[in-house]
Amino acid sequence: MTQTKPLSKPLDKPRRLVALTLAAAMMSTSLVALAPSPALAVLPGGYADLVEQLSPAVVHVAVEAAITPVRSDVPMPNDDFLREFQRRFGIPFPGMPGGSGAPDAPGAQIRQGVGSGFIISKDGLIVTNNHVVKDARSVTVKLSDGTRLDARVIGTDPLTDIALLKVEADKPLPTVEFGSSAEMLPGDEVIAMGSPFGLGGTVTAGIVSAKNRDIHSGPYDAYIQTDAAINRGNSGGPLFNTEGKVIGVNTAIFSPDGGSVGIGFAIPSDIVKKVVADLQDDGKIDRGWLGVQIRPMSEEVAQVLGYDKGRGAVIDEVMPDSPAQKAGLKPGDIVLKFDDTEIAELRDLTRAVGAAEPGSRHEIEILRKGEKMTLDVRLDNRSGHDA
Repeated sequence: MTQTKPLSKPLDKPRRLVALTLAAAMMSTSLVALAPSPALAVLPGGYADLVEQLSPAVVHVAVEAAITPVRSDVPMPNDDFLREFQRRFGIPFPGMPGGSGAPDAPGAQIRQGVGSGFIISKDGLIVTNNHVVKDARSVTVKLSDGTRLDARVIGTDPLTDIALLKVEADKPLPTVEFGSSAEMLPGDEVIAMGSPFGLGGTVTAGIVSAKNRDIHSGPYDAYIQTDAAINRGNSGGPLFNTEGKVIGVNTAIFSPDGGSVGIGFAIPSDIVKKVVADLQDDGKIDRGWLGVQIRPMSEEVAQVLGYDKGRGAVIDEVMPDSPAQKAGLKPGDIVLKFDDTEIAELRDLTRAVGAAEPGSRHEIEILRKGEKMTLDVRLDNRSGHDA
């Protein structure tokens, strides 16, 4: 996450007792990798032909990163905190008992981890997760034929957990293509490929269980939920439709014990494509910035306004000299629409603004003291701002 205030306020406390496990266990030596795909029809009898076609574009991502250990003169988190951290993320807490890594230099440790990725261009562009390569001092990609290549990080986007890597090879590399995540429906078949827990070449299949899931991992949550088995080390790997197109990037699972229980989450390809294109351009992400903090409409306010439930986004704070202030937005205003996008909940506004180009002009429909009005706003660039 960046040091900025998102449009919606962050959660004060974890809301689930079930663990949210990043699918690459970054501090374990028994970790994993995952794969991508081209387009073939699935014939009766299984996915063998499809898997054979796709597997060459699968890559294993190995990472080394330096960690500054916790100072001995700083109070340690209590045991309950430590256990909850380890249970949620499936990884040891840096500098705590059970942490991995050997000293690399005075005051530093080495974190080793693995994840997955998939090749999207013949000249070596590879998509993976931000949390796989975060703080990496070296990244190595292993191709399906065993070739190992050094990779450099072109850019990352912590808010969507996407990273773009680049390798240099002496021949054109096999690739896979993005499909449309918007066209996927609950019940559609999907395929994940990778090497969970170090078991390379593993293929799992399932269905789309749900779409547009918000698991409170960031302001742009809109995950595809799947029951295809996804485990630690699958992070950054693709989720395919039955035509062999990447329709998601496997990122997280809900799990009480760190293993798959049939609830996995993938970043929709329609989001990934935009982020990757932006990173490929200059290694940075440009997003629209409005400059407000928002909260949900309370049930009491909804009843007074005649709604059956809360809707819109209530402006809690307007940042000084922000696009919102210049447009005339005020605390207490209720945002109902952003251009043609209905704002039913907070993330609708967050995502609509974030998807807009910095400098672009938009209409915002608000409700102020019972009266609807429309304001014009010119967005700024979120980069470098706190909201």
